[in-house]
Amino acid sequence: MKKIYKAHIFYTKEQNRFEVLENGYVAVSADGHVKGVATDLSALADEEAEVIDFGDRLLIPAMNDLHVHASQYRNQGIAMDLELLPWLQNYTFPEEVKYADTAYAERMYRRFVHDLWRFGTMRACVFATTHTESTRLLMRLFREAGMGALVGKVAMNRNCPEGLKESVEEMVQGYETLIEEWRRSEDSLVRPIITPRFIPSCTPEMLHACGKLAAKYQLPVQSHLSENKDEIAWVQSLEKESTCYGDAYDRYGLFGQTPTVMAHCVWTAEEELALKKHRKVVVAHCPTSNFNVASGMAPIRKFLDEGLKVGLGSDISGGHDLSIFRMMVYAIQVSKMHYQKNHHRPFLSLSEAFWLATKSAGSFFGRVGSFEPGYEFDALVIDDSDLNFDNYSLLERLERYIYLGDDRQIVHRFCRGKIIKEPELDRQ
Repeated sequence: MKKIYKAHIFYTKEQNRFEVLENGYVAVSADGHVKGVATDLSALADEEAEVIDFGDRLLIPAMNDLHVHASQYRNQGIAMDLELLPWLQNYTFPEEVKYADTAYAERMYRRFVHDLWRFGTMRACVFATTHTESTRLLMRLFREAGMGALVGKVAMNRNCPEGLKESVEEMVQGYETLIEEWRRSEDSLVRPIITPRFIPSCTPEMLHACGKLAAKYQLPVQSHLSENKDEIAWVQSLEKESTCYGDAYDRYGLFGQTPTVMAHCVWTAEEELALKKHRKVVVAHCPTSNFNVASGMAPIRKFLDEGLKVGLGSDISGGHDLSIFRMMVYAIQVSKMHYQKNHHRPFLSLSEAFWLATKSAGSFFGRVGSFEPGYEFDALVIDDSDLNFDNYSLLERLERYIYLGDDRQIVHRFCRGKIIKEPELDRQ
C-alpha cells in the first residue's frame, strides 16, 4: 500500500542548500520508492494511501557509510597511538585471523550490524576478511536485518599473516561462490563488492584476478588509496612501472572500470587526482581514521571543486566512531583546518556535509540518499524534543541534532520503504 508520511522534512537535491518542508509530506510507493514530496497533502493523497503523522519530528534521509571494516569491530577505540602500518601488523591482522571461526564471526558481526542500525546507517560498503564462510555469514545478517550493504571478501596473499593468505585460485573460487548465491537470491540490497585490501597485500596475479572478476560480473570495487606516506612509498617500490598509486590499480582494471570507491586519498598527487576524475572514482572521506592513525587531512574541498564524487566513511577501527552524523562534524572541522592554510577554498557548510552523508554517498548504492521522486525511501525519523527547548528554527534543530544528538533520538529507521526493526544481538 502507498504510504504518506508527515513531518518536518529535510534533504539536499544539491550540495549547497537544504530542501526544508515544514509540516511536509512524502509519498512512498508499495515498492519503497518516493513518489513525491509536498507541503499540501492534496497534492499527493489518493484514497488508497495511508497517512502517517510523525508530528513535530524531523524526517531525513538515512546515513550511508562508504568505508567500514566489519571484522575490526572488536578493536574499535583500541591502539589509537599507532600509525597505519604498525597498527595493521600488531592489531588489525591478528584480529582478522579470528574470523576463520564462524562462531566468533557471528558474535562480532551481529554486534556490528546492530550498531550500524543503532546509528541510523542503512547502507554501507563493508570489508569482511579473506574467509569465505564468515563473509557469507555477514551478507546473511544484513539480509535478515533488511539493511543494504556491499560486502567484500578481502583479497590478500602477501605481507600478512598466514591465517589471512589465500591463493589466487582460492580467492576466485570463494568470490564465485558468493556471487552465485547472490544471483540466486535476486537480492539487490546486499551484494558482493570486489575488495583487494590494498596494493601491498596483493601480488600482481591477485590484482589481475580481482580486475577480471569485477569485469566478468560487473561488480563494484573498493580499496584504500594514498592514505599514508610510508604506504605510498611502499607501493612505489612494488609497482615500479606505475606512475602513481591510482595508476597501479588502474593497470589491473580496479580504478573505475566498474564503479569504484577508494578510501582516504589524503596524499593525492595531481596526476592521481586527474585519473580519479577521468575514471569517476568515488572518494570515501574518513576523518577520524585519518587523525587516529596519523595519516593527515584529506583535501575534500579541492576534490569537490574538481568535480569528484565524495562520501563519508567511519573506517572502523582506524576510526573510533560508527556514527556518520559525527563524521559530518569531523569533515567540517577538517575542512576548517585546511581553510586556515588556504582561504581561497571555503570550509564545508552544513548542507554540504549532509549531502556527502546522504545523496552523494547514497549514489554509490543507486538512487539512494534523497527524497526526490524515484529515490528509494531510506529515512530516519528523529525526535529532538529534548534538544528543542527554546524555539529553535527547523534548520537550527537539524544542526543541533547533528552536533549534539545521538541514536536514542532516532525513533524509526527505513530502508527501501520498510521499517527496519532492531537486529538481534544473539542467535535465537
